[in-house]
Amino acid sequence: MSQLREITHTQSVRLSDDETAVIIIDQTRLPGRLEYQCLSSVDEIWDAIHSLKVRGAPAIGICAGYGIYCLAKQIRAADPKEFLRKFREQKEYLNSSRPTAVNLSWALNRMEGVVTANAGRPSEEILPLLKAECMAIHQEDIKMCTAISEYGLSLLKDGDGILTHCNAGPLATSRYGTGQGPLFLAKERGMHLKVFADETRPLLQGARLTAYELSRAGIDVTLICDNMAGMVMKNGWVQACMVGCDRVAANGDVANKIGTSSIAVLAHYYHIPFYVLGPTSTIDMTCKTGSEIQIEQRDPDEIREMFYQEPMAPKGVNCYNPAFDVTDHSLITAIITEKGICYPPFTDSLAAQMQFGT
Repeated sequence: MSQLREITHTQSVRLSDDETAVIIIDQTRLPGRLEYQCLSSVDEIWDAIHSLKVRGAPAIGICAGYGIYCLAKQIRAADPKEFLRKFREQKEYLNSSRPTAVNLSWALNRMEGVVTANAGRPSEEILPLLKAECMAIHQEDIKMCTAISEYGLSLLKDGDGILTHCNAGPLATSRYGTGQGPLFLAKERGMHLKVFADETRPLLQGARLTAYELSRAGIDVTLICDNMAGMVMKNGWVQACMVGCDRVAANGDVANKIGTSSIAVLAHYYHIPFYVLGPTSTIDMTCKTGSEIQIEQRDPDEIREMFYQEPMAPKGVNCYNPAFDVTDHSLITAIITEKGICYPPFTDSLAAQMQFGT
């Protein structure tokens, strides 16, 4: 249990003690090395998000909130209008680091809203309000992840086999996580689950991060290649698939790590429930369908060279390397948020959740 608490309650993103920087766990170094980085400049924060040193939609939002607060403290402006202009410049630059995950723009917009709501006040009066807002974003995420995990666990029973894709555990969020949150909660409560973790090519988040978190927590996990998912489903070893999400369209289409839609198609064929877990902050009601979601294109060398001692593809060969795909709502059994479980038709259930508690 001590190992479990070490993982589920380690903060992968936090504000430095002197409130001048964001401290992150560099996820690109895991599992071989546990390294922390201190981010204080706009370029350092932008690069950490873009290069996946900090990743996972909720963690990105937390990092962005803390980051723009630290940057706001560095602004030197003669008047409130100048402060707002410079703040927006920093905000838009950070927002360009990863276009698909809606939590990035969501958190930055929340922070900007504090400034605009207090337009005309001196910066020394706005800064404490910005600090309170970024701290609130983090604390809200902890509560959201706990609630999501509770709802997700209600769909599982002792002895179930669960297939995961990418990483949506504590490293990518706060505390338990989203897509993998129910697995940690089950462990705490003495439930036994058998987890199959996709390696998640090409960046291996499942192999490097999910397998790392689950094994250290004492959870029964088996690592598989992405193209083995169909076999373990056919063998009857999987009773549910659970994944996180980076953006949810109003109709229930979901953008998540590349390969997610393939898992959903397989689960549909084998009549296995396919669950998407994420906070309501990932729901974008202005986005009608998944066809409107901008998909980030990554460096081709992530396919050709990364993690190999020598390149494993012909030099200069064309590569298509989207970071995300969109899973059609028709393949999704339920979308689980901190407010409850949404079932089809998602146009109705998601809209109802976005109205609930507002």
